[in-house]
Amino acid sequence: MKQILGIGSRINHPTYGKGVVTNVNPKMYWVTFLENGLETIPIDDNFETIDAVEGEVDTVSFSEIEESLVEILKRWSDVSEVVPLAEKWRGGKMILQPKDKSLQEKEIPIDTFFHKIVMLRDRLRVMEQKINSSKSLEEDEKIELQQYITRCYGSLTTFNVLFKLSTQNFVGDSTKRD
Repeated sequence: MKQILGIGSRINHPTYGKGVVTNVNPKMYWVTFLENGLETIPIDDNFETIDAVEGEVDTVSFSEIEESLVEILKRWSDVSEVVPLAEKWRGGKMILQPKDKSLQEKEIPIDTFFHKIVMLRDRLRVMEQKINSSKSLEEDEKIELQQYITRCYGSLTTFNVLFKLSTQNFVGDSTKRD
């Protein structure tokens, strides 16, 4: 019989890939997989143990699990998306020129501006997830807020020219055509 793994153990499952054990009972593991999300698997299922953690399951709080999972994902995965700037813009600069010629223009490296655009996109995604998982918002409120976020994405499509990969572009409401 296999050793029962504790919360925080890392495994590699033949079907679901790499993941972290987030809960255990006598028959099942709850595992958060990098590419497949949360799955339950039998304790005696066929998988490779990458890093076993021992400890009493009942003494670990959800916040400790969450902290461990975040730390493990940061340390062992390439989950954080690298968003490359299109080559033609690398090393370029944006020049903001006021109408009034007596005022000084402002130069901003495109790499810096692009980084801020990507951070904005990531924060919109987090907000989207928080809205969708909120227990205090009604469904119609979630839909309304989601529509605002979609419109924000639509407003940001102007900056898609900066992305190297079109799969990383902003997409607004594709049902509306201006």
